[in-house]
Amino acid sequence: MTATDAGRPVGKRDTKTRERNLTRLEARVNSERARAQFAGTLNALEDKLNVPKQMRRKSAELKVNARRFADENPVGAVAVAVGVVAVVGVTVWLVVRAAVDGK
Repeated sequence: MTATDAGRPVGKRDTKTRERNLTRLEARVNSERARAQFAGTLNALEDKLNVPKQMRRKSAELKVNARRFADENPVGAVAVAVGVVAVVGVTVWLVVRAAVDGK
């Protein structure tokens, strides 16, 4: 609106044009919002389905937790390490014994 048509009533054609333009702006904003949500969804799916990335993330988290446990409880960490070595040793011994006995 200009200063010359300030006192003039708004016609139906002008109202329809404004509504159409407003609708176009709303559509553009909605489409941009939908694109952003879609991109976020795709990124989340990529994170979930990327197994090597998940493994790297989980192993880094496990290392941090193991170091924290070892710092807070060194005797417990040594006990866990001895237990793991014992279980692996017994398992290897049983597999080798079964292979030798099976001949």
